[in-house]
Amino acid sequence: MAGDAKLTHGSIAGHLFKQTVPMVVGIVCIIGVGLVDAYFIGQLGPDPLAAVSFLFPVTTALSSLGVGVMVGINSVLSRALGANEEDKARERAAQGIVFAFLAGALIAAGLFAGSDVLFAALNASDALLPLIRDYVVPYTLGFPLLLVGMACNGVLRGQGEAVRSSSILIVVALVNAVLDPLLIFGIGPFPEMGIAGAGYAVAIAYLVGAAYGLWLVARGELGFDLGRCRTLSCTLDGAREIGRVGAPASVANAINPAGLAVLTGVLATHGETVVAGFGAATRLQAFAVVPLLAMSSSIGPIVGQNWGAGRHDRARATLRLAALVCAVYGAMIAVPLVVWRREIGAIFTDDPAVVESIARYLLVASAGFFAYGLLVVSNGAMNAIGASNRALGISAARVALVMVPLAWLGSRVLGPAGVFGAELAANVVGGLLALWIAWRAMARGAG
Repeated sequence: MAGDAKLTHGSIAGHLFKQTVPMVVGIVCIIGVGLVDAYFIGQLGPDPLAAVSFLFPVTTALSSLGVGVMVGINSVLSRALGANEEDKARERAAQGIVFAFLAGALIAAGLFAGSDVLFAALNASDALLPLIRDYVVPYTLGFPLLLVGMACNGVLRGQGEAVRSSSILIVVALVNAVLDPLLIFGIGPFPEMGIAGAGYAVAIAYLVGAAYGLWLVARGELGFDLGRCRTLSCTLDGAREIGRVGAPASVANAINPAGLAVLTGVLATHGETVVAGFGAATRLQAFAVVPLLAMSSSIGPIVGQNWGAGRHDRARATLRLAALVCAVYGAMIAVPLVVWRREIGAIFTDDPAVVESIARYLLVASAGFFAYGLLVVSNGAMNAIGASNRALGISAARVALVMVPLAWLGSRVLGPAGVFGAELAANVVGGLLALWIAWRAMARGAG
């Protein structure tokens, strides 16, 4: 018997639109946090900016753990609500938030203790290690609260509360943007803290985001009842269920940045201007695919609630509609990026060689943006029905079996264009394969 969760009835297109639009705003804000940090820290000089360059991949990888927590909680909650198991949903909400804090505290302690060893292994110089440490100390204080905020985001998303869940991301971004210049440069009554100020701005933003997220959850349909976490074993039971989806989702989320890092290394053999162009173009790409990333987040609660309610037809219809939107949007965004590729490149730099590198990337890679959308929405659907291991397998195969080997070969045969072609091929193969496997998984589950 179908449940009465709100996403199990009504227009699928309407639900997809209402869930996606707030996530677009939230994702843009989170991307903006990194840009704001880089802008203000860059004004301190080359050494602080270099320190942030070492920090960025590490903090990005750690943030993927928060994404995994969010995806896991969303998957478990949405299916429970669809099946009218509200007590289970309340338990998993509280257990997920508590587990997120405990896991965050453990990881933060490890980062704090091993910071110097880690960044020395990444070839950070002795001159940069004190600057990195200045940022790491406050960042580790805030990291458990980042995971709490992401857990609250997952609880709200599982209920279909897209506006409220996105508002947590917006609050974090706004607090960070306001505090960054105040704490870095010591404006007004605030002390001048340099790069440490950026770390404290992030930590305070995470604190505010976690407090705001807990307030939203407590006021919501499920509430936040710590009594649901009566014992450690009870909490671990919920954590294991959430982790079955969240752990593979965390790894899958970190694979694409790892693949792009490999492409950067291959491109470095062709000169710094090619790397500069690739870096600028991929930042542009990050904004171009925001609607697709937002849809990959919004499809989860819709598919999950309908799957839990036994409305498998609606779950498959959601995936079909999302895939169609990806194809249409991907084609629409590719046209202006290709037609005005050199004009777009000139926005970033006046160096003709770098502009040409940006233009060459956009000419090749833009054709695959639609397929990248298919990849992420199909993975989102598989996470929602508990098939996260398949999503992880596709993401890993896309990078390890397609992107990296073709980049190595293409670099030697065609130069930088061959590397860009490798990313295109990886997106097309990965996107179509993910859609096919997701559709088959949902068809078998319905049978």
